[in-house]
Amino acid sequence: MKVAIIGTGNIGAAYARALAQTPYEVVIGDRDPGKAAALAQEIGAQVEGGGIAAAFKLADLVILAVPYQATAGVLAQAGDVKGKVLVDVSNPVSADFKDLVVGLTTSAAEETQVAAPGAHVVKAFNTIFAGLVAAQAREGRKLQVFVAGDDPGATAQVRALAQALGFVAVDAGPLRNSRFLEPVGMMNIQFGFFLGAGPATAPSWAHA
Repeated sequence: MKVAIIGTGNIGAAYARALAQTPYEVVIGDRDPGKAAALAQEIGAQVEGGGIAAAFKLADLVILAVPYQATAGVLAQAGDVKGKVLVDVSNPVSADFKDLVVGLTTSAAEETQVAAPGAHVVKAFNTIFAGLVAAQAREGRKLQVFVAGDDPGATAQVRALAQALGFVAVDAGPLRNSRFLEPVGMMNIQFGFFLGAGPATAPSWAHA
């Protein structure tokens, strides 16, 4: 399976590097194709890089590794997304990282599904900081990735991808449960950057 990473920032680069170490084929897309090509070249010859539309066209599964506010712009350049699995890793945070700009009655993931009705949107990885994506950053720890979506085939693909990266994939139910997962991601940001825990923190759900 070919996976597209959209975005070349800290999060996008982290997933591109980590997935390049798995059996998945990787393509990187960015609104600046030169940045995507440069990151792909840095990672290795097995990774492709270019524009957003090309990355979407090549891939079966697309990780939207961009801020929530940039998602609409990405989809505007994506072309036909019918049948694609779109993984929303975002938390819809305010500019100061202290509030959510979407929540309670909807979520970033649900709004992305509305904007891309032909795609299968899955919420996942929003509680994982970029520095924890690489397997070596988590040695001795099994971190959970919560996966929510409405299409069973799509969520199964995303759980398999999470497991290939060395995470414990947790079925978090339908896409509407993103309304609850995104506040968990926001609380993780609070712990990591405002309450002194640092960016090596991640939530875990225990079943007693």
